[in-house]
Amino acid sequence: MAEDFPGLVPVRDSKNPHGPTLLIPHATWSTFVDSLKVQSQCFDREGSPEQHGCTGRSPGRMPGMMTAEEQEKYHQAGSFGTAADAYERGRPPYPREAVAWLVPEDARTVVDLGAGTGKLTRALRAPGREVVAVEPSVGMREQFSQVLPDVRVLEGTGESIPLPESSVDTLVCAQAWHWVAPERAVPEAVRVLRPGGRLGLVWNSRDVSVPWVAELDRILRDCAAAPTEDRQVDCVGVPFGPVERQNFRWNHPMTAGEVMDMVASRSYVITLEPATREELLGRVHALLDSQRPMEMPYVTECYRAELGSL
Repeated sequence: MAEDFPGLVPVRDSKNPHGPTLLIPHATWSTFVDSLKVQSQCFDREGSPEQHGCTGRSPGRMPGMMTAEEQEKYHQAGSFGTAADAYERGRPPYPREAVAWLVPEDARTVVDLGAGTGKLTRALRAPGREVVAVEPSVGMREQFSQVLPDVRVLEGTGESIPLPESSVDTLVCAQAWHWVAPERAVPEAVRVLRPGGRLGLVWNSRDVSVPWVAELDRILRDCAAAPTEDRQVDCVGVPFGPVERQNFRWNHPMTAGEVMDMVASRSYVITLEPATREELLGRVHALLDSQRPMEMPYVTECYRAELGSL
């Protein structure tokens, strides 16, 4: 079966041998297997896993030991490559003022972690600055290279960044920190950042204070199980300093077709059964027909923390 799906690992839940087989990207599976060592080390020590910085989250368990919610999270995390074109068409950029708040003006080497198709990367570029993209999905990297052929994009994850120690001034992660295992991603960020470097985390969220956007959100939640809303920002911790937060409200011009692409590129929509997905998209289309919006209101939620001198 693995030969039929290059780059994917077939995984079946041992508690439900007749259930569906999940196809997990090799990069995700490698992170999964590597983290078994981390968890085993944690349980070999005195005290609880949490006392040693290990949370017992799904990256430290074999699939047969994962809860249904954890299995769904892994399924969703590996789904984006199949919708890379819709992601590129439908996902918004990031406002310049938010990027300026996240990235110091004098940063010379900036990493876009979980770069996707390069939505944030485009705003990170500046004269005299090298921007390096890190992205686990083959499909997303292919789309990225079509859009930004002059930017280096590397295969990697938040837990395994393919760059040398102390080589980065700023590490920014957009729409992706909630997917990482922070007990591994935080030390990895510390490893690649220079002393005094900065970690920036950012999410574009639809502004549900606008009535039609609230209705769109209700439709999505009726039909699909959205991933955890835990930003995991509180897991950053020492040796980073205090985490600062700033929100930016703005409006992004969008056609109805682009809104449909935005919806279709959500991980929890990509992984729906075909009939359920069609029902959801039909309801969204009807909403857009009635409202005819010309833009999408967003709140860009930003966090930053400085790495202390080591």
